[in-house]
Amino acid sequence: MVSTKRNGKQNVTISLDRKTIQKAKICAARRSTSISGLLAHQIEILVGEEEAYERAERQAMTLLDQGFHLGGVIRVGRDELHER
Repeated sequence: MVSTKRNGKQNVTISLDRKTIQKAKICAARRSTSISGLLAHQIEILVGEEEAYERAERQAMTLLDQGFHLGGVIRVGRDELHER
């Protein structure tokens, strides 16, 4: 279930088993936050990593499409190389 708040954020409802919730409460308390804050932070990290990966992939593909000039000079023609 998702509900919208005025600040542009939305609430998301999840279901976890009791043991996981207890451990999450402890983990959140150690970080001086709530379970909600803990989850929000981790999801933001995950989304940021995905976006960074996709951006890096696009940049790499652009470089590959452009090709690389490594400074070499071809002095012999193809026919000369493949003479029989």
